[in-house]
Amino acid sequence: MAHGSGPDGKPHEAGPGAAVSAPEPASDEALCRAVARGDEAAFDALVERYRERAYRLAWSILRDREEARDASQEAFIRLYRTAGRFEGRARFSTWFYRILVNLCLDQRRRSRWWRRLLSGSDDTDLAEVPAVSEAPNDPGQEQVVKRLWEAVERLSPQQRAVVILQVQEELPTAEIAAVLKCSEPTVRVHLHRALTALRRTVGTSGRSDAPSGRSDAPSGGT
Repeated sequence: MAHGSGPDGKPHEAGPGAAVSAPEPASDEALCRAVARGDEAAFDALVERYRERAYRLAWSILRDREEARDASQEAFIRLYRTAGRFEGRARFSTWFYRILVNLCLDQRRRSRWWRRLLSGSDDTDLAEVPAVSEAPNDPGQEQVVKRLWEAVERLSPQQRAVVILQVQEELPTAEIAAVLKCSEPTVRVHLHRALTALRRTVGTSGRSDAPSGRSDAPSGGT
């Protein structure tokens, strides 16, 4: 690579210690197109980028560690098999989250959660459930956060998915609608009902349009 010129006017080469700018990382969309061509390294890169986010989102809906791992792993398998269907009209994350959320909702419908509910058993330890917001220093606020998160547990899967996609993944309404395959007004209805229930539980109203902070599920990955 030429770097300036010498006294004779001819360009001279950069020395071995010269800094070389690192190449820009490939976009998610470019990696997905590469996966469609059978590029294993591109698939590994997407898994690395989305492993934790996929697990957290699946856990947020299913509330079961093993089921969340299964759903997130299946989502990556679907990604590998159907990457050629990604047309690029939406962001890769929207397309992938749609696959994952649909898998989670299908799995929840097939699961036997209602048997645990009727028997009164619950394998979820609330002490292990992460807070919706950053851990507060005020003990009174800690109680509010705990009650808020317990209320999140009682939301319907669709309402919970809307809240998590907006708060944790910071997706706009249009992209949430694309992920859930519903209209934007339906997303707003789910969000309104969810926030109404949460505010009723914690005894607040009109403080904000969404819970503050980001929810981080237990680490598990795929």
